[in-house]
Amino acid sequence: MAAKLNDSSLKAGVKDAVPIILGYLPIGIAYGMLAVNKGLTPLQTTAMSVFVFAGSAQLVAIEMIAAGAAVAAIIAMTFLVNLRHLLLSASLSLHLKNLPLYYYPFLGFLVTDESFAVAMSKLESKKKKQRYFLGLGFTAYLGWVFSSAAGAFLTEFINFGSGGALDFVLPAMFIVLLVMQISSRSEIIVAVFSGLLSLFFALTVEGSWNIILATVLAAFLGVYISGND
Repeated sequence: MAAKLNDSSLKAGVKDAVPIILGYLPIGIAYGMLAVNKGLTPLQTTAMSVFVFAGSAQLVAIEMIAAGAAVAAIIAMTFLVNLRHLLLSASLSLHLKNLPLYYYPFLGFLVTDESFAVAMSKLESKKKKQRYFLGLGFTAYLGWVFSSAAGAFLTEFINFGSGGALDFVLPAMFIVLLVMQISSRSEIIVAVFSGLLSLFFALTVEGSWNIILATVLAAFLGVYISGND
């Protein structure tokens, strides 16, 4: 066991996870504070990070929970938000071959946008690729869990009231993420189309399915535009 913990590939993964953790800290703390502010307990907030480990999906889920959305709608939206992980995991699997089957569910759970980006740039140079990704992914996972727990329990000592700045955390974060992703005119078109669709469905569709409908239709538009570029 000690030999495995001293493995150079594992230690390299842990080291490369440090920048990821630094990025997770403010978002994890904001998620924890927002979740408690929306009605979840600190334990529920932390448990969601332990068992879900998907920041954007968790943030969307707590907003939908607070809005009284149906369970089916929350599950569907979480699935759509995380659908990209199928592609990320499929790409990583090309570098993590011939492993025991029990490895794959655990390694797949640790896949995030950030760990994928780092792993794809470093895996080729690692002899024990699975241990490198284990060190990278699990360390990042612990960083997310602890930062969200810190935010959740910190809220127990700070009274933010029923509104305040926390109401702007989720919209502000997703606006920043959107701006960072846009790099072409077609992406601007899809973003605007998605926003208009979401507004339209919010006014015409009861419940919380407006976001899901807008997401699916905007995704189809994005695929169509990409195929014609």
